[in-house]
Amino acid sequence: MLQMMISKRIGRRQFHFTVQGVNFHEVVAEYDRLSFPDVLNCGICGSDNLDLSSRVAQDKFKYTSVKCVDCRADLTFGKMQRDDQTVFLRRRENGDLDWQPWRRRDEA
Repeated sequence: MLQMMISKRIGRRQFHFTVQGVNFHEVVAEYDRLSFPDVLNCGICGSDNLDLSSRVAQDKFKYTSVKCVDCRADLTFGKMQRDDQTVFLRRRENGDLDWQPWRRRDEA
């Protein structure tokens, strides 16, 4: 079994992930499943006070996102339909990360 450690920076924090496979090709394929860039600052307020967050909606939809601790903005991870183990950060049509400002539920 081969392993590779990957570091991703989310704001001020460094997160370490370990991927593994039975050969080099499988290890690199697992690494590719974490196909998101480092996120250094909030796209709404510019803060580097970011953290990872997860939640389950309606007891069936699982969401993982980058949250700004300061303004509560959210940048959600997407998953591939054909391979729900491959994750990416959602982007707008122009290629920018799709940061969403925090809204109260009654504003939605």
